[in-house]
Amino acid sequence: MQTSYRLFVSCTRFNLQLFKAGTVNLCTKKFSISSKLLAMENPAKKICPVKKIGTHNGTFHCDEVLACFMLKQLPQYKDAEIVRTRDKVVLDECDIVVDVGGVYDPSNHRYDHHQRSFTSTMNSILPSKPWTTKLSSAGLVYCHFGEDVVAEVLGLSKENARVAAIYDKIYENFMEEIDAIDNGVSACQEPKYIIHTGLSSRVKHLNPNWNSKDQDTECRFKKAMELTGSEFVERVKYYNDCWWPAREIVEEAINGRFDVDASGELIEFTQGGCPWKEHLYALEETLNIETPIKYALYTDQNGKYRVQCVSVSSTSFENRLSLPEKWRGVRDEELSTLSDIPGCIFVHASGFIGGNETREGALAMARKSLEIAK
Repeated sequence: MQTSYRLFVSCTRFNLQLFKAGTVNLCTKKFSISSKLLAMENPAKKICPVKKIGTHNGTFHCDEVLACFMLKQLPQYKDAEIVRTRDKVVLDECDIVVDVGGVYDPSNHRYDHHQRSFTSTMNSILPSKPWTTKLSSAGLVYCHFGEDVVAEVLGLSKENARVAAIYDKIYENFMEEIDAIDNGVSACQEPKYIIHTGLSSRVKHLNPNWNSKDQDTECRFKKAMELTGSEFVERVKYYNDCWWPAREIVEEAINGRFDVDASGELIEFTQGGCPWKEHLYALEETLNIETPIKYALYTDQNGKYRVQCVSVSSTSFENRLSLPEKWRGVRDEELSTLSDIPGCIFVHASGFIGGNETREGALAMARKSLEIAK
């Protein structure tokens, strides 16, 4: 009797384990256990519904592909399902919708830009930003979630100063192009040639050919997400790993400019090859530098010293103060004699750069140029 009781208990426990697993065979009948019934056994094990990102089906474009990728970098949408449809009923059930639906309403996470009434730009939504190109769905998502996306990609706090700086650089040098192309905004009045190798073009070519028997775009959409995502992440990491460290070097040089010369018009870089021009203009404005910096000193790849003029702007060939006219195009001993500075190597014919064998010689060339100009 005791043996039979133990056997009954053992069988009961075995069947209970099968029951919890979802299927149990009792009296040769199969019972299917729903997830809701299992949840009733343990209320703490509630199943959270998967969030849904809605976008349109059919032919895809760079903007909604990139918008979906960016959203999936965020913790709240990391495991979200991408639903591609134009069915309003289905879209209404999505947690966030991009590039379809005819509605721009960030309070309800609706980010379409095709409606006639839509004219939003980065500047109109965020007045502190200068860009006035009409936004696509990618631009809208970046505008509202971009800093969070950049922070997630880099593993930084959103409050980290470099996140805001990289956010701006990514829009200026990556996102704005996508917005402009998607909205048909030309880069110039009459282009001399058409670019077919840009990111938007490459995404377009991932769509099935019009005469292909296989018109299934779902797999190709995923490939497009991988393409846009890899380039977006690569660009963000470039600004973090290369651009930002250069900015820190330039800022350090600006802050130490009075140690180089009492005028504060010379800066020196101890690390050769640092891309300094772009940062210089931005930091002069940020740091409220009253007297513009005229020359930068650094070493070239051969260890020779250079003194380079700062141009009026990053795109200008006009210098704030060129090297003296009488030095231009003169080289070596002749230049050393003319300038009364030992070790001179050359001054370019346009006067934008000169060279010297030593730091002291390059510094003397810069200082004497300032004196001559006064």
